[in-house]
Amino acid sequence: MNGTVSIPEDYDENEIISVGAPLPRIREAIPLDGRKIQVTFDDGHTKTIDLAPALGSRRYFIPLRDNDELFRSFKIADYRNAIEWSDDLDFSAMGLDALPPVDFSNEDFRNAMDEMRMTLDGMASMLDISRRLVADYRKAKPIPRHIGFATRYLVEYYRKKSRFS
Repeated sequence: MNGTVSIPEDYDENEIISVGAPLPRIREAIPLDGRKIQVTFDDGHTKTIDLAPALGSRRYFIPLRDNDELFRSFKIADYRNAIEWSDDLDFSAMGLDALPPVDFSNEDFRNAMDEMRMTLDGMASMLDISRRLVADYRKAKPIPRHIGFATRYLVEYYRKKSRFS
């Protein structure tokens, strides 16, 4: 290849070039009951994740679905970019970070409603539940897992729709 290259006058060879957010790295991972794990990432955030749906969606995870001993035997990969099992199975830190946490708090519910600018009636209609339940979830009533997942879906849908409007 022939050609010339020009280097800007203000070029600093010690300058760090950034191409986006750093990849998540796992600091600690602890197996919990069922197929749940608690993961702490290098940036300090910790979340509890249920891997059961993800393990059920791929054939190569079949050995991990029912074998508690094997599931609990994972270790953090050398580069801290995944958790690994003895059977050369792994789950990436990016994949773990992308999964929703098991917990969906009342504050999360209120924030979701605020972000989508939902009224009690609007949220009740979207979730196909009573207005009274929505009001209770905004306060302190424990939020069932399916309501948490549905609310997360609505927020993601709202964000995508907002980008294209």
